[in-house]
Order: sequence, then C-alpha cells, then structure tokens
Amino acid sequence: MQEPALPRRSARPCLRTALRQRAVQIWLLLLLACAFVIHRASFTADLSAFLPHAPSAEQRVLVDQLRDGAVSRLMLAAIDGGDAAGRAALSKRVAATLRADPQFASVNNGEPVNDARDQQFIFAHRYVLSPSVTPQRFTADGLHQAFGDSIDLLSSSAGLMTKSLLPHDPTGETAAIVSQLDSGAQPVSQDGVWASRDGARAVLVVQTAGAGSDTDAQARAMQAVRSAFGSALPSPASPYRLLLSGPGVFSVQTRDTIKHDVERLSSVSLALIVGLLLIVYRSPLTLAFGLLPVLSGVAAGLAAVSLAFGTVHGLTLGFGTTLMGEAVDYSIYLFVQSSGATALARGSDSMREWIAANWPTIRLGVLTSVCGFASMLFSGFPGLVQLGLYSIAGLIAAAAVTRYVLPHLRGEAGSMRDVSRLGGLLVRALAAARALRWPLAALLAAAVAILALHRGELWGRELAALSPVPAQSQALDAKLRADLGAPDVRFLVVVPGASEQAALEGAERIAARLQPLVDQGVLAGFETPARYLPSEATQRARLASLPPADALAKRVDAALANQAVDIKPDVVKPFIADVENARGQPLLTRADLRGTSMALAVDALLTERGGQWSAMLTLRAPSGASGEAQPTTDTKAAKAAKTAQDASLDAGATRAAVARAGVPGALFVDLKAEADRLYVNYLREEIRLSLAGFAAIVVLLLAALRDPARVARTLAPLVAAVLVVSAGFALAHVPLTILHLIGLLLIVAVGSNYALFFNRSAQHGDAARIGPSTLVSLLIANLATVAGFGLLALSRVPMLESFGLTVGPGAILALVFSAILAPQAPHEHRSPQNEGTS
Repeated sequence: MQEPALPRRSARPCLRTALRQRAVQIWLLLLLACAFVIHRASFTADLSAFLPHAPSAEQRVLVDQLRDGAVSRLMLAAIDGGDAAGRAALSKRVAATLRADPQFASVNNGEPVNDARDQQFIFAHRYVLSPSVTPQRFTADGLHQAFGDSIDLLSSSAGLMTKSLLPHDPTGETAAIVSQLDSGAQPVSQDGVWASRDGARAVLVVQTAGAGSDTDAQARAMQAVRSAFGSALPSPASPYRLLLSGPGVFSVQTRDTIKHDVERLSSVSLALIVGLLLIVYRSPLTLAFGLLPVLSGVAAGLAAVSLAFGTVHGLTLGFGTTLMGEAVDYSIYLFVQSSGATALARGSDSMREWIAANWPTIRLGVLTSVCGFASMLFSGFPGLVQLGLYSIAGLIAAAAVTRYVLPHLRGEAGSMRDVSRLGGLLVRALAAARALRWPLAALLAAAVAILALHRGELWGRELAALSPVPAQSQALDAKLRADLGAPDVRFLVVVPGASEQAALEGAERIAARLQPLVDQGVLAGFETPARYLPSEATQRARLASLPPADALAKRVDAALANQAVDIKPDVVKPFIADVENARGQPLLTRADLRGTSMALAVDALLTERGGQWSAMLTLRAPSGASGEAQPTTDTKAAKAAKTAQDASLDAGATRAAVARAGVPGALFVDLKAEADRLYVNYLREEIRLSLAGFAAIVVLLLAALRDPARVARTLAPLVAAVLVVSAGFALAHVPLTILHLIGLLLIVAVGSNYALFFNRSAQHGDAARIGPSTLVSLLIANLATVAGFGLLALSRVPMLESFGLTVGPGAILALVFSAILAPQAPHEHRSPQNEGTS
C-alpha cells in the first residue's frame, strides 16, 4: 500500500537546514583555498609598483632609472658632532671597514686610496685611453708639437709630474686623459677627508653592489654602515652621530614605515571597530559573527591579488584597513536593521524580511562601490590596480558572506542592545536636517567658487607629488648632496646596442658630437663609459696610429730638433720602448678595470638587461642649471629662479647633436621633464577613468532605479561631498594627486550606500522614508568606515595619508548631506514599531 505523502510544511525546515549547511560548507572551503593561496604569496614594499608604466622610450628610461639606475645605488653618509679631527678619524675607519665589505662596489670619502692604482692603470693603458692618439700625432710634426707642449708644462704647476713622466710619456698622453676626466664639483677636504661646505660634517659616498630596487640588500647595506660606524666610535658616549640618505635609504625607511603603519593603524582601527560594535551588539558572539564578512573580504582580496600579481604590496595591506571599515557595514545593516523588526517577525522570519526589504538596496550599493573601484583596474600604476582588485574581491566576498552565511548563523547570536531611543533621536534629527538645505546650497556655492579661483593650482603636475619620502628626509638629502657637490642625474643620452661593443661605438659617435657643445658652453661636461673603456674598434685605431720602433726613433730625432729646451734622444728612449710594447698589448677589457675607480663609472654607465645593452652619457648643465644643488625654499621668487635655471641647458641643441650622430635608437632624455610629462599624462588618464567610473555608477543606478529623479537625488549628496572635500584641499593649498582623485571616487562609492537608503521608495508606491533602526545602522556603519579610512590620515606614508584625508571626511559629509537632501515622507509620524515594514 502506498505510504501517505509527508506534509509539505515539514519539508521546509529540512530544506532550509540543507541550504544552511551547503552555504557554510562552501564558505569554509573558499576560506581554506584563500588561506592556501595567501600562505604561498610573497609580500613586498618595493615602491616601483607605484611607478607608472612607461609608454614612450624616453619614459621607459625614466622608470628604469628610478627603479635601478646608477643613482638608485648611491648612499650618502655624514658624520656629525664632535670636532673635525675626530670626524675625520671616524670617516677613515668607517671607510676602511666598508671597503673590505663585498656589499659595497665603492666607498669614497676623499682619501687617495685609489689614486696610485688609477694613475698606474692610466699610465699603463695611455695609448688606448688617450683621445689624442691619432696618426697625425705620431708624425714628426705631431711629435714636435707634443714634445713642445710637454716642455712648456715643465715651468707650470704640473712641472714635477711632467718631468717624472717625460722619459716615458713626452707626448703627454697621461695628462690628456686626466684632462678629459669629468670630475665635476668636488667636496672640500678637511683633515684628509671630505667635509661639508660649512666644515661641520664629514661626508662619504657609498655605492652598493646590490640593485637599488633590492630593498633587502639596501637594508643590509644600511646595517653594515651603521655597524661600521658603531665599531669605529671611540666610546659609546661619543658625541658623534651618523646620518644616512639616498634612494636605497628612502626605500628601506619607507618599507619600514609602511610595515609599522599597517600594523599600528590596523590594530587601532580594529580596536575602534570592535569597541564600537561591542557597545551596540553587547554579545561577543554577535561581534564575532559581524567580523566574519571582514575577515572573508580580507582573505579574498589578498588571494585575488596574489593570484593576479604574484606578490602583494605592503600598501595594499595598508589599504586593507579601509576594507574593514566598509565590509563591516553589511553585517551592521543586517544585525541592526533586523533587530528593528516587529515582535511577530522576530527570529528567523526577521532575517527573511530583512533580506526581502533591504538586501536589494545593499546589493545596489555594493555594485556602485565595485564600479568605483573598477576604474582603478585600468590605471597605468600597477600598485593602484592591486588596490582596485583587492577592494573589489574583498567587498564582493564580504557582501556574499553577509547575505548567504550570516542569516544562517544569526540565530545562534545573542540579543542586541535596544537602539530604539537612539533611533528616535535620529528620526527627529533627520526631520530637523532638512532645514539645512539652504545653508548646504550656500556651502556648495562657496566650494564651487573656491575651486574656480584655484583651478590653475588645483592639480599637482609633478611625479614628485607621489613621493613617499617625508619632507624632512628630502631636506637632509638635499643638504648632503650640496655638501658633496653631487648633482642629481637629470640629463641623459641613452645609446642602445645589440652588444657591448655596439653600445660603446654608439657612445663614441655621440660624444664626438657633444664635445663641441662643451667647447661652446652649452654643456658643462659629460660622462661616457667609452672614456674609460673605449670600443675595440677605437682601441685598434689608436694602436694602429703607433709607428714601429725604427720609424718612431727617426721621427723622434726630427721632433727634438729646434725645441726650446735641448733634450737628448737618449732621454726619451723609454718612450720608444713603451710605444713598441703598446703595439703588442692585448685590447683593454672590462675585467681589466677591476680595482680602479673607473670600473665604477663603467658599471654605472654600461648595462645589460634582457640581452639588450645600453650605454648612458650623463650630461652636466652649465653652472646654475638644475643639475646643481640649490637651496630649498618655498618662495615664489625661488621657484621662478629655479624655472629659469632649469631652462639653461639648451635641450634643442643637445637633441640635434645626438640626432646628427646618426646612432639608431639614441635618445636624449630630460628625466625631470619626462617625469612631469608622464605624471600629467597619467593624471589625465585617471581623470578620464574616474569620470568613466562615475558614468558607470550613473548607468547602474538608472538601470536599477528606473527613475532619473531618484538617481539625481541619490547622486546629489555624493557630488556635494566631493566638491566640499576638493575645496578644502584647495583652501589648504594641497595640490590634488592621482591618489586624491581615487579617494574622491571612493567617496562616491562608499557614500552611495547611505544615499540609496535615504532615497529608496517605500512599499506600495509610498514616498521614500527611512526608519529608526535603519538610521542607527547607517550611523554605526559610517563610524566604522571613518575608523577604517580616517585613520589612514595619521599615516606617515603620503600615499595612505592622501586616502585618509580624502575619504574619511568625505564619508562623513556623504552621510550628513544624504540626510539633509533626503526626500520627505508623508508618514514620518509612524512609530518605531512599524520599522519592520520599511
């Protein structure tokens, strides 16, 4: 006999239980997968991730130099305090220790430790290094002129050196090489070491063997310098102190600052959010459930970034503190709003009622936030792409956990604090807030006027605006560079080559075109790797200029006749023997330079990457140009003077000279101009992306709300918040950067949640209204968001600080303006007990 069918009503609890178990199981499996990915992820604080992609060849040179150029491996050190003799002794002991450390490619403090070695090297290879070695120079007439020049030097300040070298080098090749060396400005010397201009510090220049982009190597190098200084101190109570600066130092300090700020701000933010929620929830279990979306969002965000990029940047972790403030909003809406249900609808029914009544609004808010963050995915800055992906994955995960997991767990949570009294206060405050519409209109008019007045200086136009280096550290670096007479490398000619020899040959052709500019004063000088390592073709040509011994002896006899000083041919016999030996010498190679100061120059200026060689010629602008260290000041006169100085190098003449050399792919690059041009281009791109993100939000709202008037009411408070925050930066004379722009878009993304709740329609076509518990949830959610975003304003990392100063106040204004501009409902006299139907 057929069994009677079970009542359909009894199947529902079983189905709900199965769905509950399935949702929780899927969530736990995804969390485990995220944990596995995060465990295998690597984390970095390399700020090159926040350098933009370089679309042009010149800008690729710029980004390469910022990442791993020669200057990126320089470390400037200064010993302060005590007396000059003590500082000099310390400088010598520190330098001696560092020279024995393989972590350093060179250590220079003004001691002549390499002078003898360099002089010996130049003398031994003078016939392949000297640019004066030509066939004409070794004719009888050429030798006569060269001998005469050397004899004239005997009566000069260089007479002693000339007299000692005359038997071996009567043509003066050694002197010719030395005169070609581009020494630039030299620091003053005090007690045998370099000192600052005012004599108050001993200064050293250290170049690390590790790449400038290798932050760990730079950190080890810094520690080695500090250890050497500590060991060199005569006693722990000595009055001396060590100052360090340079790109590597900045990278390490920024990495440590990021790590410290992420830990500190995350802890403080978490403590504030937990404290706030405990006050509201009263139940630790409810609090734990409320944090599950946050933890899930953080895990999903980190896993997504790790899978997409392979590494997670420290700033992405710092930005994660903001995610806590927004992701926790969803559980706040769930718990607080569902607690306002009617007595008949409390328990599991209140959850279903909340999902039916409020989830569509929250879902739309999530989608608007995703649209806002999505614009970051198309940024030219890889670091910003990471932030966008992290935020999108995190918010979607947090919202999904709130919708599909928390309702099943909520029945186990404890009771919540009664917020009806606070809700009543907020209802009355909302009614009073509408009286502020005219003052708000006046505030917006003032904001628009301020923005119009400051439109010329509203946006920063220099890549330095994104610098993570604090102003104090920049000032120290400028001071040490001025002490050392070390100009910033700004003007470069980059010569590509398929091989080392091709790059050197190209550098020689360009140097031949640049030398007339030096003679004319257009350039103060330039450095080229071919000066220290001529190409093999040039070396062979120079050696071919050397005549055989018998022919040279006859020409020497003719050249010595009719000289101002009578020199017997026997005196210069060593010269003839040296020339003959040079004719049979092997060509000079890069390995031969090891142990000399010239090896450092070649290593810095001749590089290979991915099978492509590059020779770089660094150009020095005439005196007073931007290459010289200038006093730092903020006056408009100083800025105008600096602009005039920057223009003192004739870029057009230099670029034309490079073009006349006919070297394929050779580029003249003004790094500062390219940096500013690159930043302005990407600023424009980010503005377009932000407008596209805003347009996507508008389209999404139109598709969801199907009412242009409601869309306008939703967007009005958000646009107002953006205008007021922007005007605040203008009044504070803080130029807006790309990071501020992203922050302004985040105001729209975050604030849309508030505006949607204030502007949603009630059921059955009633006018929009909002109830007490919803107002309480919005207030608590806003406080949590400010605790996440606002705390970033306390960061010492300018990138994080920019987000905090923008989004923190913007989120508060978005809530306040949404309340002021909320449409008036006809049934606002209804009691809080009816909140469950809203």
